Amino acid sequence: MIVRMNGTRRLGSPAAVAVFAIGMAGTTLPTPLYGLYRQQLGFSELLVTVVFAVYAIGVISALLVAGDYSDEAGRRPVLLTALALSAASALCFLLEGGLPLLFTGRLLSGLAAGLLSGTATATVLELAAPGHEARAGFAATAANMGGLGCGPLLSGLLAQYAPWPLRLPFLTHLALVAVACVLTWFLRETVPHPVRWPRLRPQGLTVPPEVRGVFAPSSLAAFAGFALMGLFTAVTPAFLSQTLGEHNLAVSGAVVFSLFLASTVGQALLTRVGVRRALPGGCLVLVIGLLLVGASLAAESLPLLVLGALCGGFGQGLAFRAGMAAVSGAAPPEHRGGTISAFFVVAYLGISLPVVGVGALTLWLGLKNAGLVFTVCVVALTAGVGLHLRRGLPPES
Repeated sequence: MIVRMNGTRRLGSPAAVAVFAIGMAGTTLPTPLYGLYRQQLGFSELLVTVVFAVYAIGVISALLVAGDYSDEAGRRPVLLTALALSAASALCFLLEGGLPLLFTGRLLSGLAAGLLSGTATATVLELAAPGHEARAGFAATAANMGGLGCGPLLSGLLAQYAPWPLRLPFLTHLALVAVACVLTWFLRETVPHPVRWPRLRPQGLTVPPEVRGVFAPSSLAAFAGFALMGLFTAVTPAFLSQTLGEHNLAVSGAVVFSLFLASTVGQALLTRVGVRRALPGGCLVLVIGLLLVGASLAAESLPLLVLGALCGGFGQGLAFRAGMAAVSGAAPPEHRGGTISAFFVVAYLGISLPVVGVGALTLWLGLKNAGLVFTVCVVALTAGVGLHLRRGLPPES
């Protein structure tokens, strides 16, 4: 949709969705490349998960410090800042200067994702045409998960079949970021009276009282689903190469992509299922997916791993979009960006803390057994969350 304001053509929700997807794709771009970095720099699987945790620290820091900044400064300036951080992250990887630049690149990428998560979601929702709010909610969460999935797919294909495997993916992303910046410049601003350079007021997890009843169960479901995503994005490429002997980077990227693709499909079904059933139901499907992932580790089976990714991703997507719909729908407009950011803080705790635990366990148990321990723990957590949601989810309005 294009509208005209003060004689200037302004882009609407579809352009914001594209910006969101491009920004999130950059955050998972290095996923299939960690094996190449391990060969080049000689670090352990634990260090891979620590690098991943640095990214999560960046996400959570941005959400806690500036999660509601766009509610005052406006959506467009914050989106442009996030894209600039994403470009700086790609430049760090292009320079290939060893571990310090690798850590810096992941931290910058995390900061970009933290700014994008709440701000871009709010932008897509607010740019939606009247009566299309539900469709916009799906578009926002699909852009998030679709972008995260396209990152490893793109880098895996380029690294496997094109020259400069550690450079071309990031050069491509820089070109896409340039396109996203142009789109952002022409987006319609949705904050009525944005303040130029408002002071940062870190508020931690800002959840208005009227949202708390739905926030707790929704964020718990997001935590559980993101824990599975953390395992796939940080550890699966190493499992494929070290345990299954699959060294094709395109295959590695495609396996991770299948998880996010299934998540997007799960999100698409929310309107048919309803929030009240989707949250506990998504957790149940996620448990089944986790059990399949555990079986794939025990049997060293690639088909079971892909099936677990598809099933787990579907459950995660169903529960995640339901939680997002419940939280964003209950949040007052003036606090929507901050509330959504708080939701993502809980989710990214799930994507970081358990994965670092897996990395530490690999030093004593090996990658396969550490993955099995992870699976058992997250199955127990997810089952508990699902039962809690089934008993305590507030009725739909």
